[in-house]
Amino acid sequence: AAPLELEGDQDKGLNKSSSKGPLLVVLTNLKCKMEAGKLVAVIGDEDTVTGFLLAGIGHRTAESTNFLTVKQDTKADVIESTLREFTQRDDIGIILINQHLANNMRHFLTDYKQTIPTILEIPSKEHPYDPEQDFIMQRVNMFLGGGA
Repeated sequence: AAPLELEGDQDKGLNKSSSKGPLLVVLTNLKCKMEAGKLVAVIGDEDTVTGFLLAGIGHRTAESTNFLTVKQDTKADVIESTLREFTQRDDIGIILINQHLANNMRHFLTDYKQTIPTILEIPSKEHPYDPEQDFIMQRVNMFLGGGA
């Protein structure tokens, strides 16, 4: 399958004065590099997963889904095994995970080197986003000479 390309000017609407949020810019840029037909997977709290499902990212087959709704009684090993499963699937291009859940998976995320599927940490309603905890932001900072 051929990589997706944005119609028209790729920079149109993605400059600093754009009203689009940074997550949308990242997702749009990743869309340019992913093969057609890749899914977005979500691991998050009920509000986050419901929002993305209402936006149309849900995909369910007899064998699997591309989302995990994490509740208070969901065990950490279930979250980690789902994250590992999503990273091994060929049909997933992006994995979105609430940052407060990703904090419990730091050991996995620190060692994760694949480009696709890309794992992006997102805020939840109850837990704001902290760029200092985001492993991608830490790598960017390291590459730009901002520290280890």
